[in-house]
Amino acid sequence: MRRDRELLALTEARGAHAGSVLRLFRFEPWGITLGSSQDPARELDLGRCAADGVEWAVRPTGGRALFHAEEWTYSWVTPIAHPQWGGNLRESYERIADVLLASLRELGLEVSRVSRAGRAAPPRRATGAAMPCFASTTRHEITRAGRKVLGSAQRRTRAALLQQGSLLLSNGHLRLTDYLAVAPAERLAAREGLERGAAHVGDTLGPDAPLERWADALAKVLPAGVRRVHGPAAFPLTV
Repeated sequence: MRRDRELLALTEARGAHAGSVLRLFRFEPWGITLGSSQDPARELDLGRCAADGVEWAVRPTGGRALFHAEEWTYSWVTPIAHPQWGGNLRESYERIADVLLASLRELGLEVSRVSRAGRAAPPRRATGAAMPCFASTTRHEITRAGRKVLGSAQRRTRAALLQQGSLLLSNGHLRLTDYLAVAPAERLAAREGLERGAAHVGDTLGPDAPLERWADALAKVLPAGVRRVHGPAAFPLTV
């Protein structure tokens, strides 16, 4: 999360002259991220996190809590003025989502991009945590048989944007419900909401599928002239 903050700040400082970067990574160790507007003390049982050695961080982007386990994760940083990857909120979400969608189809996945608003986010409870990120689907996210498999969130500054997202490779994200700051019965309801709203692609790719597979698929669908650097994990997207 710190590296993505730094990339966003660097792109903001350089403005329209900055390049664009797509970065792929995994979480080691596994842990929790929260949306930029969420209060960790309100959302999480911090005592239980500490007792179990579960680390957490606040994302630079919005959205709600997510437990990162077996998954592929991306971040995409670009100037808002970039003619290919920038634009307004709708345009940038669509452009990035279309590349992600094409890469997943290249891997043989039957997935779709949500073209209109899906299930609204469940309302916050009177006390305690909001429902988890993958419990609902919003426009431009990617689904499989109607259930979200890749969720994304964006942050925009004056001249730059950062989009982050995760593709689920197992049901490890369900562990989040063990650490929400809610009563046990509400943990069960949150888990049921996640099970209804989210799916994973581990049955096709495997829960430990190497990140290089996604990098290879992205290399096939990104425009000519995009270079791949630092092994599988980064693409400077200036073309």
